[in-house]
Amino acid sequence: MVKLNKIYTRTGDKGTTALVSGPRRLKHDLRVEAYGTVDETNSAIGIVRLHTNGLEKLDAMLFRIQNDLFDLGADLATPDSGESLSYEPLRIVESQVTRLENEIDELNATLEPLTSFVLPGGNAAAANLHLARTICRRAERLMVALSVTENEIVSPAAIKYANRLSDFLFVAARFANDTGKADILWVPGKNR
Repeated sequence: MVKLNKIYTRTGDKGTTALVSGPRRLKHDLRVEAYGTVDETNSAIGIVRLHTNGLEKLDAMLFRIQNDLFDLGADLATPDSGESLSYEPLRIVESQVTRLENEIDELNATLEPLTSFVLPGGNAAAANLHLARTICRRAERLMVALSVTENEIVSPAAIKYANRLSDFLFVAARFANDTGKADILWVPGKNR
């Protein structure tokens, strides 16, 4: 378990940070960018949760997701080097992906089918869910880029989780927008 007695250590003052497994990486390293963007997604979801009054089911789902995002960050911050570790590294597992799929289906069942793309907006919860979705997509792109980098491994379940999460956040934004009734639809060429 994590124990934080002192917040500043000065060990990152020269632009490096330690991975969970010990090695140091530059703070702009692709792996650090990936788990940092996962953290950014989590923070955006924290802002969403300030606006989920009356949406208890959605808020509970988002709370579980925030915990999962720490799992995902830990997974990314502990690269699989093939070497044996003195502890069991935390990894995203398929059941976390399956839970997201089930929650997407549950929320989506309440929505009318789309007839156009949705513009990010509506109420505060929905607008911030769209923001979290775009941050999550950036995290996913970074994870995929990392996964095709020589000597870097990202688990397929971690990439699946990020992909599914962005889908969840889209459906959740529609759900938060009065089950899609308050969605703002794109009108192609409207302002020509």
